[in-house]
Amino acid sequence: MSKVLVVVDHVDGAVSKPTLEVLTLARTFGEPVAVAFGAQAAQTAGAVGEYGATALFTVTDPVVDEALVAPRAEAVAQLVEQTGAELVLLPSTLDTKEIAGRVAIKINSGLITDAVEVSGAIGEVATTQSVFAGNWTVRAKVTHGVGVVTVKANSVPAEPAPAQPAVEEANVSFSEGAGRARITASEPKQASGRPELTEAPIVVAGGRGTDGNFGEVEALADALGAAVGASRAAVDSGWYPHSYQVGQTGKTVSPQLYIAAGISGAIQHRAGMQTSKAIVVVNTDEEAPIFGLADLGIVGDLHTVLPAVTEQVKQLKG
Repeated sequence: MSKVLVVVDHVDGAVSKPTLEVLTLARTFGEPVAVAFGAQAAQTAGAVGEYGATALFTVTDPVVDEALVAPRAEAVAQLVEQTGAELVLLPSTLDTKEIAGRVAIKINSGLITDAVEVSGAIGEVATTQSVFAGNWTVRAKVTHGVGVVTVKANSVPAEPAPAQPAVEEANVSFSEGAGRARITASEPKQASGRPELTEAPIVVAGGRGTDGNFGEVEALADALGAAVGASRAAVDSGWYPHSYQVGQTGKTVSPQLYIAAGISGAIQHRAGMQTSKAIVVVNTDEEAPIFGLADLGIVGDLHTVLPAVTEQVKQLKG
């Protein structure tokens, strides 16, 4: 059976949901084998095994935590050769996309990033992507070498297929230059109790129409167990942190449900959310461009509509 190498995205051993989705996808192409980095890499064994990985290679050399992505890319490239993997899959994050690009160059293979659908078979992997600020949906195919593909969160449902992965420290080496760019300081992101924006199945986003008051947006998000997002206009006005911006110059999301409240729908915002499976729009301006994407549109004041919806959600949840 063909082997598919999956790069694990984790924080202190806690595996991200997009990684579980990628492992699920990997099983449609062959036997998933995983690689995890850092001192807690071995702690990912339970999660990756639950979703079908038959082997877990750990890379715990301190350089992978101290340096930027170069050592990780070198390790992945070596593991492709050692395992005979015929496909490399990664969840789409800023770091993993850089790793993917470096790996593709090292192994002389085709690269596709931000796929929302991956199909075909080993040797003829095809993908669907949203490109050019979301104005086009395209199909692409890896035509050379081992395919290297990054997959957007929420592109496939994560489905368990329990296995007992063999855990092994990878036998890899690093070049002299791999560790030259190093992390000098970091601090943990303050926990909000809400899911990560790019991974959440539901996102409630606010824009200029909030007038700086995100209280109703946050209340609905908490009732739904959703993440909070914001438009560029809202973050540029200082109403919400830039790390929550959805759009071409912010984060790209593809949740099952996207609720846009008080957002007009400038093209840069649509580029970051229009691959959402279902879109609900609340806006006082019935001519707002974002209504063109809506599965359900409500012409009304978000400060009236959202509290009513929040109350109904709470009642239904009991």
